[in-house]
Amino acid sequence: MERKWWHDKVAYQIYPKSFMDSNGDGIGDLKGIISKLDYLKELGVDIVWLSPIYQSPLADEGYDISDYYAIDPRFGTMEDMEELIAEAKKRDMTILMDLVVNHCSDEHEWFRKACEDPDGKYGGFFYLRDKDPEGKLPTNWRSYFGGPCWEELPGTDKLYMHVFHKKQPDLNWENPALREEVYKNIRWWMEKGIGGFRIDAIINIKKPAVLHDYPADRDDGLSSVNNMLAEAEGIGEFLGEMRDKAFAPYDAFTVGEVFNEKEEDLPLFIGDGGYFSTMFDFSSELYGRSDKGWFDTKRIDIDAYRGCMFGAHEKIGDIGFYSTIIENHDEPRGASRYLTPEMRTEAGKKALATVYFLRRGLPFIYQGQEIGMENKEIRTVEELDDISSIDAYQVAIRAGISKERALETLTFFSRDNARTPMQWSGAEHAGFTAGDPWLLENANYKRINVEEQLKRDDSVLAYYKKLIALRKDPAYKETLVYGDFVPVKDCAHNVIAYFRKTDEQTILVAANFGSDSIAISLPADEKISFSETKTLLTNGEDARIEDGVLRLSGQQAAVVLLGR
Repeated sequence: MERKWWHDKVAYQIYPKSFMDSNGDGIGDLKGIISKLDYLKELGVDIVWLSPIYQSPLADEGYDISDYYAIDPRFGTMEDMEELIAEAKKRDMTILMDLVVNHCSDEHEWFRKACEDPDGKYGGFFYLRDKDPEGKLPTNWRSYFGGPCWEELPGTDKLYMHVFHKKQPDLNWENPALREEVYKNIRWWMEKGIGGFRIDAIINIKKPAVLHDYPADRDDGLSSVNNMLAEAEGIGEFLGEMRDKAFAPYDAFTVGEVFNEKEEDLPLFIGDGGYFSTMFDFSSELYGRSDKGWFDTKRIDIDAYRGCMFGAHEKIGDIGFYSTIIENHDEPRGASRYLTPEMRTEAGKKALATVYFLRRGLPFIYQGQEIGMENKEIRTVEELDDISSIDAYQVAIRAGISKERALETLTFFSRDNARTPMQWSGAEHAGFTAGDPWLLENANYKRINVEEQLKRDDSVLAYYKKLIALRKDPAYKETLVYGDFVPVKDCAHNVIAYFRKTDEQTILVAANFGSDSIAISLPADEKISFSETKTLLTNGEDARIEDGVLRLSGQQAAVVLLGR
């Protein structure tokens, strides 16, 4: 694997609307982000990914873009963006933008012109079909946010495709003119000085050659759009062209949001010379999903998470680097998803951080994760902002699920959990805004916040700083960044353990998520001495290894350098 500048870095995702509000209007903004760059630098962050800040009606919170060349006034100005890029560079930090090009907004100029002349140039930028006289839709695909993937094109006798919200018409990547517009925009932003892009929902850009129905999988008569993705072939033609024309000339760092990739195509995506620098490992986020809806999804536990993690590393091998996460703007809080209420202590959160962060790959931290932010209780559907959560609630009710259980499901899975304001302090509205926040903060902000944790050496925040410093330590960086990932497969219930190995060094990473002490038998290796060990990091007492047996107390995590 060719070594890249970003391999030993640490990335941090900011959801701008909820990060820091500088002007009291209740919405986070670019000046707010600038004011917190020193906080991120002190944490140890090198790469900062911004969720969309482009001009948008915010039907899907910025993932519906009406102008790819403009900053939405709610977030600031282009001058603010240029200042952010410059101030980040002063701190040796790189800014990533969110590239959202499977679809645009129905308020984009391209779409407006398509409505005016559906048979003209811009009509060809979208998937348009003639209306059927009897009302039959071109396909029975269900959009990700519920309902059919087809909507009337205003003022015409045609329909347009949207696999997400109806205000997010899909762009027709089969059209070379559309692709050139995308590449032009990428190059424009790279010239602004950003380091690259996180690439949204990119697997959706390729549709089957012939659009057709699939067997219905719910009583709405529609079928999951995933069936279309499974059939579509040839996406590499588009992704390779985008790499060559827009990314490669700038050595752009790119991380793909890729679901449903074919396993044999993995080297093409993130191998040497791949379409992207890296892609997220979503194996645990996809665990237990059901076509019936969120209410039927099997919830993950530590043992299942371990299986997902080990399986992902077996799949990728030495092909390239995953980007590793436990939460993001589209997922609930990791502490609430993976940890039972009994495990959801500071010790448990540190244990979870340890095993995810020191895997082989580029670790991403989502805002607030570093202080152990948790899901909020959702008491009524009226509290919801997220369109996918509203649809999930309605799907559950139509399936006969009680309101109480439907709301409990949302408390566990809703995207709003990750979008509540960043908890900076115990002051009103968690120190996020002097006004009324666009989305109500989590009620636990007086207990979980940055200001309080900065005062303690034993806080979750302090532990994340230690994790980052350890991964960057020249004495261990070669092993923790590039070393082999060797799982301890015969782990007990609620235990995760693995080795990071090079020819010169072996480091053990282990965590006991249970409440009782446990002994972990480590596999024998003639190159390793268990009698000579050094605890590099732990959330408890120094780890003890006797006769090849590691002993950990309840909820203890340990990173141990083994002798040779």
